[in-house]
Amino acid sequence: MTQAEQRSVPRPAPIRSSFDQLPTVEQVLQRMSVLERALPERDGVAVFNGVYLSVTREVEDRLSAGHFHHGPAAEELTVRFAARYLAAVDAAASGGRPAACWRPLFELRQHPAVAPVQFALAGINAHIGNDLALALRDTCHHLGCEPATLESDFDRVGDVLIGMEERVREELMPGPDLLDIADPLTHLVGAWSLDRARDAAWASFRALWGLRELPELADEFADRVDASVGLVGRVLLTPLGVVA
Repeated sequence: MTQAEQRSVPRPAPIRSSFDQLPTVEQVLQRMSVLERALPERDGVAVFNGVYLSVTREVEDRLSAGHFHHGPAAEELTVRFAARYLAAVDAAASGGRPAACWRPLFELRQHPAVAPVQFALAGINAHIGNDLALALRDTCHHLGCEPATLESDFDRVGDVLIGMEERVREELMPGPDLLDIADPLTHLVGAWSLDRARDAAWASFRALWGLRELPELADEFADRVDASVGLVGRVLLTPLGVVA
């Protein structure tokens, strides 16, 4: 690529999130652990943070075990991905506006009629639906690699995420005595799929990568995805009744 072509490629804005430089996985875990201790248990962000913390620990274990085909790239993707969530936390804490995909969770985090499973899925929706594509793009930009380099490890991370979704549904859904085929929560939770969100994230990433030399169009596309994911999150957080 010529220097002129390099200048035409949009460079993603840095994601710092209280870090002076891109953090390590250990630093990300430390930050999420601090949040776990600081946030009230019933807080909607705390619910998602707890889920995400356990997943990141599992990814760290797999990185250490050499589970990924391209370990350094998988590690970079992990921290760039997490940094976007932590940036949303920082924006909300400082009185700023998180990305549109995160706003429903931060606005409704203390609503008494939203169930914990809704908070967890809304956070997962925001992070997978919007942040994952951007983290994939940023990783390819920084490492100078093509999407194909990340595809196999993207699938391996996806296996961890699918396990996370299953745990969320098992651990945070009300007991069987409270569930019924006509229960609104059952329908709401059943309407969202992490597997479909993950497929959409990969498609969004490929589109962003294909548009990397058309910065205005790429930015417009990213903004529309962000807004659409935020709309889904708001639906997932529909208040359904008083939660015990």
